[in-house]
Amino acid sequence: MDEVNLVPEPVVIAISENLLHVKERIRSACIKSGHAEDAVRLLLATKTVPVERIKIAVDKGETLIGENKVQELKQKMPLLTGLPVEGHFIGHLQTNKIKDVLKYAHCIETVDRLDLAEKLDRRLQFEGRSIDVMIQINTSFEESKFGAHPDEAMDLIKAVSSYDTLKIKGLMTIGLFAAEAEKVRPSFTLLRTIRDRAIGEGILPPDATELSMGMSGDLETAIEEGSTIVRVGTAIFGKRIYPDSYYWNEGKNI
Repeated sequence: MDEVNLVPEPVVIAISENLLHVKERIRSACIKSGHAEDAVRLLLATKTVPVERIKIAVDKGETLIGENKVQELKQKMPLLTGLPVEGHFIGHLQTNKIKDVLKYAHCIETVDRLDLAEKLDRRLQFEGRSIDVMIQINTSFEESKFGAHPDEAMDLIKAVSSYDTLKIKGLMTIGLFAAEAEKVRPSFTLLRTIRDRAIGEGILPPDATELSMGMSGDLETAIEEGSTIVRVGTAIFGKRIYPDSYYWNEGKNI
């Protein structure tokens, strides 16, 4: 943890205090919603966050790391080798970046189209292994967002389920970007409804219950609607130069 010593003490304290605050928000939301206090996992959304700052959070017991950009995933994960971390890729995945992502990610949360699943399967068969994935659904119906259309979700889930190399753990959505958390709720409700229907119809296995939804501004609403993974960055590491929308559409309508 030598790199942590390079971080100014006020920053270390701020990240540590922010983590405690976010964990308390998660705990309180779980209690309010009638969920077990450990029902929701915190995923650190570490886009643009230097490794030495990520290690502060890891030193405090956090294990889930989420990256939006393939280049950042490639740069950071080798520097976290030996630490108890699980790397999730949470950005739009171009098929020409599959090899790089598979080298560093433990889970791909953004499988949103059949051709991506097919090419992932092909590469994984070549490597003789499998990987955990989630199906990304565009539950906010925004053209600027990636993710399968909700009307096509069941067919995509069924198709991806046919690949032995892709172990579906659940579903993921970004949700509506809105100042008022209540406006985001329908996006989360829809994802939960799709998951429950898919499990009920036997399209998803009974243990594929993960719902990755909710970020710094709306995690309470997401937890109320059944989130099991919340992706939090700014509430822990501070505001970035660019807004979240810059990272989450990654090229659509820019």
